[in-house]
Amino acid sequence: MSFLARTLSQFITRSGTTASTLLTKPHNVSALALRLSSTQQSGNEQKKYDYLLVDVKGKDSNIALVQLNRPKALNALCDGLMKELSSVLESLDRDEKIGCIVLTGSTRAFAAGADIREMQNNTLPQVVGGGFLDQWSAVSKIKKPIIAAVNGFALGGGCELSMMCDIIYAGEEAEFGQPEIIIGTIPGAGGTQRLPRYVGKSKAMEMVLTGNRIKAKEAYQIGLVSAVFPANQLVDEAIKTAEKIASHSRIVVQLAKEAVNAAFETTLAEGNRFEKRLFHTTFGLADRKEGMTAFVEKRKPNFTGQ
Repeated sequence: MSFLARTLSQFITRSGTTASTLLTKPHNVSALALRLSSTQQSGNEQKKYDYLLVDVKGKDSNIALVQLNRPKALNALCDGLMKELSSVLESLDRDEKIGCIVLTGSTRAFAAGADIREMQNNTLPQVVGGGFLDQWSAVSKIKKPIIAAVNGFALGGGCELSMMCDIIYAGEEAEFGQPEIIIGTIPGAGGTQRLPRYVGKSKAMEMVLTGNRIKAKEAYQIGLVSAVFPANQLVDEAIKTAEKIASHSRIVVQLAKEAVNAAFETTLAEGNRFEKRLFHTTFGLADRKEGMTAFVEKRKPNFTGQ
């Protein structure tokens, strides 16, 4: 049973929605519903996943669309799902055809949280000795840009997972929260660290210490998400942005992502030095030369990733 399902009455009470209504209410299917639970391997062989749907999108077939697919548990993030997700993202990171990744869930839930039943009886020696949640960090180490397209609930681990991505787009009915305090624990996959960097100390403290959720509109206003769209347009809009990103030089995009991420790890002075070093590095790239030449010649650049 998912985090949301086990604590549903506490989470839903203040919105006036009952648990039975949430779990049975029909929802609109996205116009970009995924076609297959597979990704091409070699020849006609296809790889099937237990917890994911993987597809290739975009007019140039260079966008990977990864959908969390554990609908009965509202995409609760069990160990198997996170290991599978880490493996798939690492594989896509190595795939030269993929320029950007879109990560999404269902209309009802991006991810309702970590799987409480799975961790309920764990002991301190087990979680410390076993490196519990260690595999989650793999998501934040992917070099290619990841856009989180969040519909429905992004609570606990789901909120943390969205914040590991580089851009967050939200559907109009999306809700974000770190409600771990309600079940006697604290966030364990970056919630207390990334959330203040997104929304500031005061709001992060309020969310973490009360367990309160915020809706998409407020998440946009405080800077947690970049944009809000109607639920049935969300994935489409994320793919449009992903296509624009993928049209640029792959290596320069990765350098730009690395530079922005460094801002959260260093002082301003050191960050500026790091940025300048990466900027200087681009002058050793054929793509930098091609981009500037194309601009001067008023034509579209032909980037090769070199």
